[in-house]
Amino acid sequence: MSKAVGIIPARWDSTRFPGKPLHLVAGKPLLKRVVERCLRAKNLDLVVIATDDMRIASAAFDWGAEVALTSSKHLSGTNRVAEVARKTKQFAYVINIQGDEPLIDPRLIDKVVEKLRSDPEVDVVTAAHPFQNPADASSPHQVKVVVDLRGNALYFSRAPIPLRPSRRGGLQSAARERGRSGERSSLFLRHQGIYGFRRETLLQFVRWKPSPLECAESLEQLRALENGVKVHVLVTATGSPGIDTPEDATALEQKLARAKRRMPS
Repeated sequence: MSKAVGIIPARWDSTRFPGKPLHLVAGKPLLKRVVERCLRAKNLDLVVIATDDMRIASAAFDWGAEVALTSSKHLSGTNRVAEVARKTKQFAYVINIQGDEPLIDPRLIDKVVEKLRSDPEVDVVTAAHPFQNPADASSPHQVKVVVDLRGNALYFSRAPIPLRPSRRGGLQSAARERGRSGERSSLFLRHQGIYGFRRETLLQFVRWKPSPLECAESLEQLRALENGVKVHVLVTATGSPGIDTPEDATALEQKLARAKRRMPS
């Protein structure tokens, strides 16, 4: 069976949250929480942290994690992941896992790998889930995706998509309307930043120049769609929140504390 590697790109410099990977959440570094989740995935043959920062690398070595030192010139996590993928030719599938999603579900990682293994027509797999609060879909910081009837991405946007005419003639979000089939309660899907690539697709992706829609939306995944790559979206009931700011980290810490209090003694 073809092997899969999970690669977690991690950088120190972040405009809104410098040093985020090693920020302690309930006494444990954020990045370590992500690594532990990834190690629970059954379909990953190896988990690697890709970083250009020795502070991150040194800490990860202390945890016993696999680390790949990469160039400091990369402008995106995808490019950092691709650098590692070039050197790990034994892996047919490369899973790019965000280093700021400490509650990533190991079962989702397994599903991404399973989709790549089972469907040779799919070159990229990602994930999405309905917004818990449809009002959040209006935020440009929350990326939305619309999919076709086969579950493939039609478009990703920071705008609240889709919109359709309301009975009163104005515009209302489709997120407020229930699907007739009951299969999906919301057409507003929040994109979750996990990507599974066939190795050759990833290496081709980083060779393409940034595309017009990608530049307009500041969304790298649009480069794949604009170049005719099929991106399959696994729609799950819920998803894991990303940690973008210190406030997000505090909220997560409070959530973990509440969950711990609810656990039977």
